[in-house]
Amino acid sequence: MKTLIIYTHPEPQSMNGAMFTTAVDTLTQAGHEVQVSDLYAMQFNPVSDRANFTSIHDPAFYKQQLEEIYATRVNGFAPSIEEEQRKVEWCDLMIWQFPLWWFSAPAILKGWVDRVFAMGRFYGQGHIYETGFFHDKKALLSLTTGGGEADYVQGGLNGDLAGILRPLHRGILEFTGFSVLRPHVVYGPARQSAEERAHELEAWKTRLIHIIDESPIGIGAY
Repeated sequence: MKTLIIYTHPEPQSMNGAMFTTAVDTLTQAGHEVQVSDLYAMQFNPVSDRANFTSIHDPAFYKQQLEEIYATRVNGFAPSIEEEQRKVEWCDLMIWQFPLWWFSAPAILKGWVDRVFAMGRFYGQGHIYETGFFHDKKALLSLTTGGGEADYVQGGLNGDLAGILRPLHRGILEFTGFSVLRPHVVYGPARQSAEERAHELEAWKTRLIHIIDESPIGIGAY
């Protein structure tokens, strides 16, 4: 299996950092191929504009989707964006490792999607949802939260986590064809003991060893 891990946390010693390292080590030792994008270490620029491209479709008026379609046709993506696009196209499984910030992914990860998931190359021309370009790939959100598990259920303080993640699951991943695996969530690691965090990492490792056999979950339309 070919796995791409998009890692999004500024602190390597964080729980997200430990989960990222665990994933890379576990999958590699199991014989899988692994590529990574460590967005903070890369200092990835999340701002989407003409810097996405080496080509220009319309110099007078910038409409990103038209520029993406044109760049797809003429191989006009900037080298840094082309490299990320090829990673996504290469993988069988894509894992996003991130902390839940303001009920969503960190801005740098959203900006990565804005720049990399280009119309004409990753979606469009009838290729969305079930007919998406990535219908043969799986995706998994692995994340940490600030609050405890009881805060992220229906009627809880922050509401049902499935609803919080739906814009990512449905609006990005399923939209481009990915089959979505059950999210892996570590609730409130900052409030956990060292022993509890070690237990969480073991559970993550165990899941990754068998991840190739997992079936997708149902997300459902909005």
